Parts: sequence; structure tokens; C-alpha cells
Amino acid sequence: MRVTPWSQPADLDARLAAKGWGVFDAADVMVLDALRPDPALVALQALDAPAYAALVGALRGSSDTAIAAHAERIANAPVSYQGFALQDDAGRLLACGQMVVEGELVGLYDIASAVPRQGHGERLCRALLAHAHAQGVRQAYLQVGSDNAVAQRLYARLGFVFAYRYHYRSPEKDLV
Repeated sequence: MRVTPWSQPADLDARLAAKGWGVFDAADVMVLDALRPDPALVALQALDAPAYAALVGALRGSSDTAIAAHAERIANAPVSYQGFALQDDAGRLLACGQMVVEGELVGLYDIASAVPRQGHGERLCRALLAHAHAQGVRQAYLQVGSDNAVAQRLYARLGFVFAYRYHYRSPEKDLV
């Protein structure tokens, strides 16, 4: 069960904890209130849902089943999926990410770097935000693992600020 600051009843988290439900997958939602019209400094390669799911799945070490399920989820999402890869001049993957645009709002998802701590994630995010701005977007959001300080610093450099934290609870011990 997903538990947010707005979950009802207000003491839901304490009730689930009292039943022995464990906590897992804490995430912070971050927001960017005003997208600036920065030019995209890098070109991105657009990917369809199966190609994107395979790419990000390979970076995460996901199983074939998980990759197929991810591709199906994003292909059938009620909002328009846009997935991209950032590559070097030789065509090697540097980073990938996807975005979902709804009116003047964009969500960034599945940001993954093939070469960590080299600035590729930041370049990718800046290009995604520029691409979204060109589509009329004025605000952005994303979620990041609460324990992922490196990514949180990256998003803060881009202007994102903490909005709220959520986590999941489950009675199933193998999920926790």
C-alpha cells in the first residue's frame, strides 16, 4: 500500500506498522515551478516503448519479464509517453530517460545513466526539460529514491525542490 502525507485515515501508517507491515521503496517527489526556455544542448534519440524498456531494463539488470511488463505499461499508459537516449558520437549509450507531458506539466521518469557521475544524467535532464518547454510545458515533477543523495543533488542543481515523501507498506516480507 502506498502511504503519502495525505493518506486516510490520518494514522494509516501507524495502523499498518502495528499490524507488522514493513516499509519499502521510500521516494521523494520533487517539483520545478518554472521551466526556463533553455536550449537543448544535446540531441536525444527518440525511442519507442519496447526499445526504451529494453534499454533502461538492461541498465538496471531487469529480467526479460520485467522489461516486457515495463514496455507494456508505458505503451498503454493513459498519457503520452516520450522516451529518449543520450549517446556519444560513436553511438554508445550515456543516459536515458522518459517524460510524460500533460498540458503545462511534465513528469520525468526512469532517468538512468550508463556512465555514472560523468554529468550525462544532468545533460539528459536539461535536454528533456528543454524539449518539454518547446511543447508548452511550464512546470515539472519527478520522484527519486529517498536514499539517492546523488540524484537528489542533481535535481536540486536543475532547480527542483522537495515537495513530499511517500513509501509503501506490505505484509509480504519478501517485498520489504
